[in-house]
Amino acid sequence: MGTRRMMSRSRRVTLVSKSRLISRMERISWLLLFLPWEKTGHFRQGSPQGFLNRKQHIFYVHNLPVENMPSTQELVRSLDDFSDVVSWINNTLTTTEESQPDSKAAFGLTELDQHVTSLLAAFEIAAQDASTQIEHIIDDVSRGAPRLTYDLHFMRDNALSLQGDLTKVQSKSKNSIPEATASALDRLQHLDTIKTRMEAAREVLREAESWSTLESEVTSLLTETNYEKAAERLNEANRSMVVFQNTSEYESRQTLMISLQNQLEASLSSALVAAINSQDLVICRSFFSIFSNIQRESEFRNYYNGSRRTPLVSMWQSAELADCDSRLSSQSGQTFNAFLPSFFASFLSVLDAERTSIPSIFPDPPTTLSTLITSTLSALQPTFSQRLASLFSQYRASALKEIILLYKATEEFGASAQKIMEKIQLSNVVSSPLSMESGSGPDSLAPSKSHSRRRSMRMSMSFRSNPRLTSGSSSISLKQQQAALVDVFDWDQVLFQPFLDLQVDYASLERRLLDEEYSQIALDDTKATLSDRARLLRERSVDAFSTAEASLTRCMTFTHGYGVVGLVQALDHFFKAFVDSWTLDVRNDRSALSSSTSTIASSSSDEDLSDLDYTAQDWSDIQVSLHLLTSARAVLERLTVFEGKLKSSLIQVATAFRLARESDSGLYIPGTTHGEGLLLAQSTLNSAELQELLKVVEADGTTRNAPSVNSSPLLVDSRAAIASFAKVCQSSLQETILSPLRKHLALYASSPLWSAAGDPKLKRVGTGGVNDLQVPVFSLSPSDVVQRVAEGLLNLPRLFEVYAEDDALAFSLSTLPYIDAEFLKMLSEQQSPSAESMNQGHIRRGSLSMPIKPSPLSAEAVSSAWLSSLGHSILSHLTTNVLPRIRTLTVAGAAQLASDLGYLSNIVHALNVEFEELERWKEYVNMGDEEGRAVASERLPGDQILSQVAKIRGWTTS
Repeated sequence: MGTRRMMSRSRRVTLVSKSRLISRMERISWLLLFLPWEKTGHFRQGSPQGFLNRKQHIFYVHNLPVENMPSTQELVRSLDDFSDVVSWINNTLTTTEESQPDSKAAFGLTELDQHVTSLLAAFEIAAQDASTQIEHIIDDVSRGAPRLTYDLHFMRDNALSLQGDLTKVQSKSKNSIPEATASALDRLQHLDTIKTRMEAAREVLREAESWSTLESEVTSLLTETNYEKAAERLNEANRSMVVFQNTSEYESRQTLMISLQNQLEASLSSALVAAINSQDLVICRSFFSIFSNIQRESEFRNYYNGSRRTPLVSMWQSAELADCDSRLSSQSGQTFNAFLPSFFASFLSVLDAERTSIPSIFPDPPTTLSTLITSTLSALQPTFSQRLASLFSQYRASALKEIILLYKATEEFGASAQKIMEKIQLSNVVSSPLSMESGSGPDSLAPSKSHSRRRSMRMSMSFRSNPRLTSGSSSISLKQQQAALVDVFDWDQVLFQPFLDLQVDYASLERRLLDEEYSQIALDDTKATLSDRARLLRERSVDAFSTAEASLTRCMTFTHGYGVVGLVQALDHFFKAFVDSWTLDVRNDRSALSSSTSTIASSSSDEDLSDLDYTAQDWSDIQVSLHLLTSARAVLERLTVFEGKLKSSLIQVATAFRLARESDSGLYIPGTTHGEGLLLAQSTLNSAELQELLKVVEADGTTRNAPSVNSSPLLVDSRAAIASFAKVCQSSLQETILSPLRKHLALYASSPLWSAAGDPKLKRVGTGGVNDLQVPVFSLSPSDVVQRVAEGLLNLPRLFEVYAEDDALAFSLSTLPYIDAEFLKMLSEQQSPSAESMNQGHIRRGSLSMPIKPSPLSAEAVSSAWLSSLGHSILSHLTTNVLPRIRTLTVAGAAQLASDLGYLSNIVHALNVEFEELERWKEYVNMGDEEGRAVASERLPGDQILSQVAKIRGWTTS
């Protein structure tokens, strides 16, 4: 019955949920169809005038395509975020509108009905899905509920059965023991309890009696210089301190204990310092036992470490470093880079000596040696970080180079110290089993049994926890045992911690250094003439790429690959600044082209092109521009090669990181200590941006041999800067080539032909009297200016025949004005197979699109691209700068202009140039007055060319 009630209740809940969902959908559908709308297409609450807008039943709404609608699940979830349906509808339409910010088209109720229908369909689907899921849940509950009741009854029956069995067992166990025996056992238990408590009371009384004579005994032993017995007596008394816990005597006895320990330490201090300084291991071992018995082991270590580090700290403090102290001149002291290797050499000699001394004194040699290193580094004044920071005041941006040299010296010290640490670790592990069995080895020197037992337990636990040293140990090599040892000490982290902040700021430090070196590279280029710039660009690019390679080396040395994100950004900025400076120089020196003195290399070219309207200076300017394009191509080739080196380095870093993550030892960088690699791995350098960059580069490295896969460039801004430089050079070359044509067109707008009177279609024949004959003229000849411009355009192919074999023309064709990738693709497809096969032996190193790639186009295709660009450029100049300057145009002038434009249109068509603005000028100028006025009244708004023609023809007053 309970199950049936549960099922009926579930079905009732389901029906209520479905009815609520369907009710909400019906309300939404009716509101979507009948609520008033604003002009924006949103529902407006309480506004019955929604249908009374201008143009009934038409609403100006933003384009709401179905494919931009949210998903069905998002629509259903968004219902819970609003208190009423109207606000939800407005929000849904607003969200859809914001997803189409550029759409401004208006549509009517048909499109709106489609959008509403799609919303209703989405909610119907959601309702069906919800109903299906609820039915499945009901079925699962219906099947599981009876089984649950059965399981509960089964568990209850088993529990009751177990309870009865336990009761029976308990009763049988009590009945099995005779009553006399049970009484005797209870008596024995009572007596044992009394004995235990009496013994505890006796021990308390003995301890109390011993505390009464503790001070006199210890004082007597100190007077007799019997420090071992005094320490043992204090150790026994310290163990009995727990007896007085939570009593009134605890504080007084603890005060007495500390006072006696201080007296013993004070009595031993001078002898201890002398023993440590004389390196008397036997006495030091005895003193360590004494300090351990009185719980002053840390003080003994402080004495020992302080004595050992004193010469090193003095050496550090007394060093006069000219580049770290502004008060010293460069001649009065040595540099930090010269001092640090000698300091580390002295440090290593101390550590190597302690490698044999420490195991004879301390039970934990690796930890003790690690503490010695960290305490020495912490005691240095001024600190390591302060001296590193002081280098920037001396070297400024170049301080990064000095810091990297210091970092390499520190890494060499860390590697040597790591070897010493590995030796003492292996020696400690190997000697541990012997000390547990026979008492030999370093542990046997310790007089305290508790310390020996504790250390033996620690060593045995290290063996059990490391399967590499327990299973198959006979076949494990020494190198594998060294790799199996886990370095849990932080001495190397303390050693490399001063460099971490500088490593995190590597990107800004590298960028500053590159900026400084770039200023040195560009220092000698300020006085260079334009004719020398092509040569200087190639020469300075050698210096720039040498600087970049040094930057790559610095990054791998200083950050071990973690700083490659900042490196790529700094290099991209560096190359972009380098190329942009040359771009600016070329753009600023266009007016100074007269300083060039070079001429065309071939004398035959002078004879072949002597009829062209170019001066000797024009030929020189053409050569300069071509040489600059050649230099730009050379810079791009070097950039491509360098980018390949950069990607190879990044792939190596990515591979090393991936292998380290997959290995058992964790993240480890070859050539570094564990702590050094851990600092870098935990720093902000190990960012998601770094992982994404390495992931992309590694993916490119695995697919770079695939013919259909293009490797994404790293130095994007640098390539864009080279393309911009090529565009400036191409524009300069085009200006020189088109300069004669522009000179012809300079006075074209002020020609008297445009204001000539009469009908150009009739020509008078006679003496000039009244009866002269008017002969119809069917066509007009082009003006002299247009004929000269046309001749210049027809001579352009001859010009490019001279430079057909110059690779500079094929470089970066995509940056030519009015040339796009589709046009270049069409030229490539139009090449004949013979031309393509011939071109394989002489591939042009140009650019089709960004990134710039070698051009497969033939010489004819390259010439076609240039001729098309030149044709579009001169026509753009004509329609933009020349024709709009015509003030008036009579009927005769319009006929002459139409003839000129038609003739020019035929000429540029021969150059494979189609220019829409030219055709529109020709069309509008050729119209009659009546036709022109009619067309102007219809098309004038938004048609700039028609507006200009109408103005000069007098069709409009404005």
